[in-house]
Amino acid sequence: MQEKPKVTVSRTRRTESTAKDFVFTQADILAADGVIASYRTSAWDAFKKHSLPDTTQEAWRRTDIHNLPADLFVLPKANAYLDLPSVPEDLLKPLVADQHGGQIVLLPGGSIIDLDESLARQGVIFTDLRTAQEKYPEIVAKILGQTVNVEEGKFAALAGALAQNGVVLYVPKNVQVEQPLHSILWGPGENFAHISHLLVLIDDGASATYVHESTSPTESTDAFHAGIVEIKVGQGASLKFVELQSWGKNVWNFSHERARVDRGGNLDWIFGAIGSRLTKNFTELDLAGEGAVGRMSGFYFTDGKQHLDHDTQQNHLAPHTTSDLLFKGALKGKSRSVWQGMIYVAPKAQKTDGYQANRNLVLSDAARADSIPGLEILADDVRCTHGATVGKLEQEPLFYLKSRGIPQAEAEKLVVEGFFDPIFQRIPFEGVRERFQQYIADKMSA
Repeated sequence: MQEKPKVTVSRTRRTESTAKDFVFTQADILAADGVIASYRTSAWDAFKKHSLPDTTQEAWRRTDIHNLPADLFVLPKANAYLDLPSVPEDLLKPLVADQHGGQIVLLPGGSIIDLDESLARQGVIFTDLRTAQEKYPEIVAKILGQTVNVEEGKFAALAGALAQNGVVLYVPKNVQVEQPLHSILWGPGENFAHISHLLVLIDDGASATYVHESTSPTESTDAFHAGIVEIKVGQGASLKFVELQSWGKNVWNFSHERARVDRGGNLDWIFGAIGSRLTKNFTELDLAGEGAVGRMSGFYFTDGKQHLDHDTQQNHLAPHTTSDLLFKGALKGKSRSVWQGMIYVAPKAQKTDGYQANRNLVLSDAARADSIPGLEILADDVRCTHGATVGKLEQEPLFYLKSRGIPQAEAEKLVVEGFFDPIFQRIPFEGVRERFQQYIADKMSA
């Protein structure tokens, strides 16, 4: 019997065409002295060294950016905002009653700063990045580069080197900031690169509530945002941080965010994502001191061809630490969401309690949600659980609502609102909550 010839089959992974690189130069770095200048130089070196990520890298396997028109993006010049659309009035409304503890509006090429005098007298610093590096360089040095490493990737390095706008919040030891603090990153302008850096230091025994919003109109051409968020919560300190993005539909959005919570500290971190063309967000929570607690709550709603990718990490680095993550998303059109989460427990982090869950509602046949939880446990006395679901609207509640005379579209809207309600209830301000509920209602009715 004649032996069959061996057939060799080779498979090659499809490679994406490489995106063009950015055209920024070292002259675009904001002038600074000492530690700040050294940090930006290191970040620039990392930026030049790293290439743009592609789908051969595990963290980017589900997010393809080869169409990113990086070579078209330019930084806004000083006072560029004077010739651009102004901030919508509803974004500037006080979060509570008729006043803020402080409000910062970050604009292309400028900013507007307001802080209650009583907080300033207590030593609270709430200002923009340019002012902080000039007046409070010692505070900036305490946190700059302390949580997010510019070597983590191209976009982290870019934001570290070239941040043109940002916020510095410092609350001294044992100071309780009762009134909420609010900042808005307003990013109009075609082909503009909006690059931001947020630095938050809540010292031992202090507390604050801080809401940061990133938003823009939808322009006719692409725009870009790269950002870093660095947070340190001291021993016995407490921070509630609400972070919301409603970027225009042509914005490419990339961020690296990391919070460190020390012994007995507490962080309540809330995310909301409605906008952008594409978002890739890396978010890490380091529970670094014994008894540290962190809660991470997120919601997102995509439609059209939007692509949102959230990569979260809960790091238990000390004993008796607790983390709780819940992300919920809904998808319409041909949009796609990716959530990839990991709970890491260090060898000495005994008595850890970690939880993560991701729930998704897919509202059209062409939409797709990827949900990938993970655990890496190196201690033997812990409780860690995770869960993920992807499904369609349940027919039973829809049938019940329609049987009461409610039209199909309104019934679906009510069910989706109920799905998100546990997350919305964690947003501490009714005005902000109502605005994002309206965004979701608009997407449902589109």
